[in-house]
Amino acid sequence: MARYVDGYVLPVPKKNVAAYRRMAQKAAKVWMDHGALEYRECVGDDLHTVATEKGTKKVRGVPPFGRGVRLKSGETVVFSWIVFKSKSDRNRVNARVMKDPRIAAMMEGEKMPFDVKRMLYGGFRVIVEA
Repeated sequence: MARYVDGYVLPVPKKNVAAYRRMAQKAAKVWMDHGALEYRECVGDDLHTVATEKGTKKVRGVPPFGRGVRLKSGETVVFSWIVFKSKSDRNRVNARVMKDPRIAAMMEGEKMPFDVKRMLYGGFRVIVEA
């Protein structure tokens, strides 16, 4: 069965990573409760080099994740994904998540720990699984 993935890349001020992590842990529980198969949130660690046959190095012409979200000084990148059984299952799960009062509480409460307007996102059909 082909899985479906929602992917996200977003800028987070380094000083807000702990707050973002707390929010993401709550969000993960909501998505998993409604049927997501996997939920991952990853914070940038090495955003300026790529693997080569001789190790890692900066490569001209290969833009880092930070460029897409217009990374500013003092920020890092969070790369996230949620895995679903299928696109139709993703649509069903996300509809339930958006109606969940736990998500509404997160949106109404504290100030968001990242700039939503610079977030990148999309839905992806899986074409290779190993």
